[in-house]
Amino acid sequence: MKTNLITRRGFDMLQRELNQLWRVERRETVEKVSWAASLGDRSENADYKYNKQKLRRIDSRIRYLTKRLDQLKVVDYSPQQDGQVFFGAFVEIEDEQGTIRRFQIVGPDEIYDSKDVVSIDAPMARALLKKHVDDEVTVVTPKGEQYWFINKIQYHAFDESCGDNKAPN
Repeated sequence: MKTNLITRRGFDMLQRELNQLWRVERRETVEKVSWAASLGDRSENADYKYNKQKLRRIDSRIRYLTKRLDQLKVVDYSPQQDGQVFFGAFVEIEDEQGTIRRFQIVGPDEIYDSKDVVSIDAPMARALLKKHVDDEVTVVTPKGEQYWFINKIQYHAFDESCGDNKAPN
C-alpha cells in the first residue's frame, strides 16, 4: 500500500499535470476526435481511433489524479526536523567503499520524474528515518545487508557551492 505523503513540490507538480490534462490536452483531443468523426466512416479512420484512445488515457489519468490528490497529505518543512532524517529530507550517504549517494526522501507519487529521490516506502528510506549525521544504517537488500553512513541531512536541495546543513529561513 502506498504512503499518502507528498512534498509541497510534488503536490504542485501533480496539480499542474491535472490542470494541463484537463484544460489543454483533453480539450485539444476532444476537438480532434470531433473533427475525425465528422469525416464519416469511423471504422477505418486512424485519426479517430488514435485520438479516441488518447482521450481514454487522458480521462483515466484525470480520474486517478483527482482521486489521488484528495488522498494525499502535504508535508511541509518544520524546524523541529533539523538534525534528523524525516520525510522530505535531502540526505547524503556513503558506503564502506566510499560511494556517495544524494537523494530526497519523497512520497511514492514523486519518484517517477527524478532519479535523485527515494520513496518513503523503500527499505533505504525506512532505515534512514529518525537517524542523525554520522549514524551508520543497515539496509537489507536482495543482495544482503548494506551499510551506509549519513554524511549530511538538509531540508533544502544540496548546493555544491556550500557545505552547510541549515534549513531555509
